[in-house]
Amino acid sequence: MSDIKVFKRFIALGDSMTEGMNDEIIRGNFRGWADRVADVLATQHHDFTYMNLAIRGKLVGQVLHEQIPLALPFIADDQSASEVLVSFHAGANDVLRPKYDPERTFALYNESVRKLHQSGARVMLFCVLETFAAGSKTGSALAERFREFNKNVKQMAEETGAILLDPNPDEFWHDKAFMSWDRLHMNSQGHYRAAQGVLAKLGLPHDERYREPLPPGIDPSAMKKLSENTKWFLLFLMPWIWRRIRGRSSGDGRSPKYSRPTSWPAKD
Repeated sequence: MSDIKVFKRFIALGDSMTEGMNDEIIRGNFRGWADRVADVLATQHHDFTYMNLAIRGKLVGQVLHEQIPLALPFIADDQSASEVLVSFHAGANDVLRPKYDPERTFALYNESVRKLHQSGARVMLFCVLETFAAGSKTGSALAERFREFNKNVKQMAEETGAILLDPNPDEFWHDKAFMSWDRLHMNSQGHYRAAQGVLAKLGLPHDERYREPLPPGIDPSAMKKLSENTKWFLLFLMPWIWRRIRGRSSGDGRSPKYSRPTSWPAKD
């Protein structure tokens, strides 16, 4: 566990996982684990502010070139950089691409982490759950990709002294009940558990039961399975394929939730 630290600012960088898809919607935005962590961080410092620059669909190079330049001026603008917590979760979208280039992805990822480390902020990194697509040949191939990706994440955490969160050793995280309808993003319970894991790693107040397995679910009927599969195919897979064909991303044209330091909790 890392030393207990009070942070004056939290800056969240990355893709859909950090934007908060598919958590509950508050003030027109997905809430997500990062907002939940900010809720607790705000109780620890009277002048706490929060930024969330994460946007769904972003590749690691886009986070490096678009989000980090926006974050750096706010790491040491009016406080010690050591009072700033920066979370960085990027690269999963790269790994999922058919033309995935691990050498290029690792190089961009490592450049990003080193830039954040050099800023003096406390950096937090994440491994990807390797078994999220288990049960198919595609899932097995992705698991191997993510194992190598996670190996690089761990090496960077060791090099820079970053806080590292790795869900893979914890058996409860392999329960697909934490996944939302699109089978890619976490649901509200998943975001809640992720937030508790981050808070525990920081030594901050958290739900001590967050590692407890979910109760057994009821197996869906054949009709319900067919309905869920049809919904997933029409509302997620087909739009995803269509975007890939056109070279588009789900994040195109979107702006960050909180692009400047925001007093937290945010007011309506």
